[in-house]
Amino acid sequence: MFYLWRRSQVPVKQPIKISRIDNLIIFLVCILISIISSYKLLLISPLKIAEIFSWLLTFTEILISCGVLILVSKKENPIISSRQIFLIITLLLAVQVTKLALASTISPLSMIIPPALIISQGMGSITALAWVSIASLIWPDPDIFINNNLFFILLVCASIVSLLGGRIRSRAQLLQLSIFVPIGSFLSQWILIYKDKISLNKQDFALSNGDIFSDSFLLAIAMLFTILFIPIFESIFGLLTKARLLELADKEKPLIRRLSLEAPGTFEHTLLICGLAEEATRMIGGDIDLIKTGALYHDVGKLHAPNWFIENQDGSKNPHDELDDPIKSAEVLQAHVDEGLKFARKNRLPRLIANFIPEHQGTLKMGYFFQKAKEKNLDINEYYFRYKGPIPQSKETAILMLADGCEAALRAMNINASDKEALETISNIIYSRKKDGQLDDSNLSKGEIFLIKRAFLNVWKRIRHRRIQYPTSKNNTFS
Repeated sequence: MFYLWRRSQVPVKQPIKISRIDNLIIFLVCILISIISSYKLLLISPLKIAEIFSWLLTFTEILISCGVLILVSKKENPIISSRQIFLIITLLLAVQVTKLALASTISPLSMIIPPALIISQGMGSITALAWVSIASLIWPDPDIFINNNLFFILLVCASIVSLLGGRIRSRAQLLQLSIFVPIGSFLSQWILIYKDKISLNKQDFALSNGDIFSDSFLLAIAMLFTILFIPIFESIFGLLTKARLLELADKEKPLIRRLSLEAPGTFEHTLLICGLAEEATRMIGGDIDLIKTGALYHDVGKLHAPNWFIENQDGSKNPHDELDDPIKSAEVLQAHVDEGLKFARKNRLPRLIANFIPEHQGTLKMGYFFQKAKEKNLDINEYYFRYKGPIPQSKETAILMLADGCEAALRAMNINASDKEALETISNIIYSRKKDGQLDDSNLSKGEIFLIKRAFLNVWKRIRHRRIQYPTSKNNTFS
């Protein structure tokens, strides 16, 4: 019943389609993983039908496991790209090759935990846990013996890294994880395996498989190097980690700093929208870091002509009045989206952040200039007064669209307005967006839309507070 209720409330989100070429490459890598992980079963001499059947069964099992891993990653993140799927599969391939070449030298901890950190940071904890399960259970060489206690420690440590890695919000926390996990594995191995067998006098200290000091030391080194290479993975495979989001949200970033100096009205408008959007996203359990960062960059396109937007004008003159051409004015408004995407490419903003620029406007109608055209008796299609879109493709971009529409209306309300009046205003704006089809692809449920309304109302109640009217005097001694 719960499943049917969810299906009735939330539209089904379709995954992004991947090209045939990318699918073929990913499938070939999966085939290669299956071959590497099972070919040793064919080296048994003499080879009998039973061995061939065993190999075929193992080969099929591994191939299906790769498919399940891809499905899990798509389910957790419907907008996952082919590059990111390729990264997941390539890491699995690299681990299987490492097992064949170095399984007798390097601890399983050092082979499986660092890739799990990369996957959890960039694609989520569930995908990382699925990857850990497959990488831990599939060993190419059946002759390699793994102590049951060590295998248990491996699964626990990898699961902790997978779960925490998807929540970590700074590089400093990553560094702490790279210290505490090796210490935890050391203590666990000492308690469960080598309590009476500790030695510090081995010449091959760094690469001695089976020695708890070597295992823990190598794991710590591997995790530190992984942290160093995560920014490279972010750039190459389009990963967007929480640490990266927080770095982009720094208001001293050049693009945000330019916005505050050259378009101060737009910058203040952006900060108010951030407050609305962040509270609404927190209310529905969305990605707060994503929407906070996306909101900061959603209007950067206005830098191409700040004075053409009302919030940046000083009240002396409006360029649109001098232009006196509704069609041209509509083109200026559309240009702030087009120019914003150019700024995003120039500043190498991640795709998920750049998506906020066109999607926060969707295909909304520029009602003011369309009405001006009608007053001039211009026979023109409404199409020319709509943004090019696309409509919001995620909950976060949809919330930003709603916050953008509500912000000006709420700020313009009388300070004595009641909560009921404010909620009615919010409801009318959201209903108009919904009726216009702007929320069709956002995956927002009816319950979430209700929570968003309440969140906007709460923020409005915070910002509409009264101030005391101070008495004044000639020497202005009151403050």
